[in-house]
Amino acid sequence: MTSQGSASGPFQRAIESGQLFHAELAARELGRLTLADALDLLALIANDDPRRYGRAAARWAGRFALEAKGLDIAEPQLALAALAALPADTDASLAVLERIAARRGVHVNWRGRSAGV
Repeated sequence: MTSQGSASGPFQRAIESGQLFHAELAARELGRLTLADALDLLALIANDDPRRYGRAAARWAGRFALEAKGLDIAEPQLALAALAALPADTDASLAVLERIAARRGVHVNWRGRSAGV
């Protein structure tokens, strides 16, 4: 928790302004991120620190597979393909991930932020 109240506010502001360092600091304060927040952070990592992206994307995919209900064999493959394309086409990839997640009861609601992403 920060002196400003919830760490969620600083996290959201850092995401919206594209500040990876500050977003990661706020994420540590929050503890466990929602899957949506983790996806926002992943998009920043893809943009700002591509060397870390592959590992972070694999972690997000694993968490998605655990939290999604009733996945069939094709959906994790499609999610992984969207994650692979995310650094090159963030908006389209995140839209695909949001759609897959929504079909399986996982709320990611990517907010379509373009600042820094």
